[in-house]
Amino acid sequence: MFTKEQADQFDKEGCICIPDYLSEEDISKLLNYTHKLIDEFDASSHPLTKFTTGDNDNEGHVGDDYFLNSSDKISFFMEPGAFNERNELTKPKDKAINKIGHGLHLDPVFYPYTINPTTKEIVDKLGFQDPRVLQSMIICKQPEIGGEVPSHQDGTFLFTKPQSAIGFWIALEDCDENNGCLSYLPGSHKLVPIQKRFVKKEGGGTGFIYFNEEQRDEYDNDEKDYVKIKCRKGSLILIHNSVLHRSNLNFSDSSRYAYAFHVIDGAAEYDELNWLQVPPSGGANFTKLEL
Repeated sequence: MFTKEQADQFDKEGCICIPDYLSEEDISKLLNYTHKLIDEFDASSHPLTKFTTGDNDNEGHVGDDYFLNSSDKISFFMEPGAFNERNELTKPKDKAINKIGHGLHLDPVFYPYTINPTTKEIVDKLGFQDPRVLQSMIICKQPEIGGEVPSHQDGTFLFTKPQSAIGFWIALEDCDENNGCLSYLPGSHKLVPIQKRFVKKEGGGTGFIYFNEEQRDEYDNDEKDYVKIKCRKGSLILIHNSVLHRSNLNFSDSSRYAYAFHVIDGAAEYDELNWLQVPPSGGANFTKLEL
């Protein structure tokens, strides 16, 4: 499934799209189950946690207990654009959810699409010694209000020594420039060092710490240099921990559902500063990718 040519392209560019990873039947199964989860979601008892990327320190990030306790559960996060100035929902719940995660791979429906021989083959060929799965989620990218995700590196949010995180991003709907497809800066994983990491703050909440304030965000880049990944549903996009990638707003009338999860190497150090811990109280008891 994962050829040497694909591995070489991934090494060169930091990102690769593999079409026809999931069948139509598999896609329908995951979408139908996702809509079932949304139908059963009780918004009236939810803290209505809004998800933002928080790449701007002044903007902040989701920092409440609901977010930090989501690592091994199915939790729901809302689009900021689904609220009015009085913090009231202005969209039906199925059009207001930003993502569902972060322990989605533990669900019996999603588990076999995460822990399987193909995933294992890919990480084995990428040199993993002890692959572990974490941060799994459905990303909805809702029509008209699906927010922009600014340029970032996954190693900022899933920090290991040495860096090891790989993102598996599976399109459940067609993706193009109209509904906010992914784009990436080819080769940036070899040129742009990770400058910061996203951590749990000592006094509560979350935020960024920078390794070198003098270099803070000096690696600005031009959007025109990014390659858009327009792909059919069922495609798998592999994302290197250090490659710069982003997605634009969804201005279309179509959603852009995707299932994403991450794999880190258990042989690397994953410390207590990382925002995502399993159990949430502290630990790195991530799901072994073993068959």
